[in-house]
Amino acid sequence: MTAAVNTAPGFASRLVNGILAIKPLANLAKHQARQMMIKRAEKIGVPWTQEVETLQARDWKTDLAQVQNPQLSYPEYYLRPFHAYEGGDLSWKAAFELEVAACTVHAGIWQDAGAQGDAKLRQSYHDILKTQIPNQPQDILDLACGVGLSTFALQEIYPHAKITGLDLSPYFLAVAHYRAQQSQAKINWLHAQAESTGLPDNSFDLVSIFLMCHELPHSATRKIFAEVRRVLRPGGYLAIMDMNPQSEAYKKMPAYILTLLKSTEPYLDEYFALDIEEVIVQAGFQTPTMTANSPRHRTVIAQVSG
Repeated sequence: MTAAVNTAPGFASRLVNGILAIKPLANLAKHQARQMMIKRAEKIGVPWTQEVETLQARDWKTDLAQVQNPQLSYPEYYLRPFHAYEGGDLSWKAAFELEVAACTVHAGIWQDAGAQGDAKLRQSYHDILKTQIPNQPQDILDLACGVGLSTFALQEIYPHAKITGLDLSPYFLAVAHYRAQQSQAKINWLHAQAESTGLPDNSFDLVSIFLMCHELPHSATRKIFAEVRRVLRPGGYLAIMDMNPQSEAYKKMPAYILTLLKSTEPYLDEYFALDIEEVIVQAGFQTPTMTANSPRHRTVIAQVSG
């Protein structure tokens, strides 16, 4: 039995998909999306250019060598352009811009939140974790940890836990490793596929996935949830924070904004059509709770069955 997935997009999505199928128009949409984000950053006080130039000035060879697994093979879906980067997440540019991009994108979630919107979004997720997960997890896996923003935030609320941050991009992990050295944080960084982590069975109490699922085809989502179930201990938890397809914000999104968004998110249609609750249950979890934690996001928490 497989999860029911309605992959037929509505009229607005079909129109957008038609536009994005024309490469010059798709490239224009990506360029416009990027320029819009940089202008917004400067307007709200996020020092985009300065932060990126500071990171670019470092020699990253040592950091990269310490985290990269040169034997790792990348799944096909990960090699597509993401977030207006032709090389997707496999580039220094994506790594250097991730933190300022997060601050900028999340600035508009709440009115007047500005550059603090990203921190507020993470806090809203952690408030739900602390409410719905009764015991303090001792071993935590942060899947798709990026440059460590979600990992460091988890460490703040669970300071006594052993935390592993896993990502497919060695460039992201190199920046995360550098940030951890700056703050003297003790985190294990792992360059691996989320579908096949290589980690032992029953080795974690909590697996957290922050803003990854909307970047996956549903076939990869099912494999990742099965892997999460394998590495979780009995009674362990899967926690997901991501876009909420049922939110009014997305239902009422203007077509031109949807075009810009989809130009940078190639699997958005699949994510919006996926019955995530059913896929989670099929992977061996109890029926999850789903809680809105922002006008555009939801937190999904599920405990291992039995």
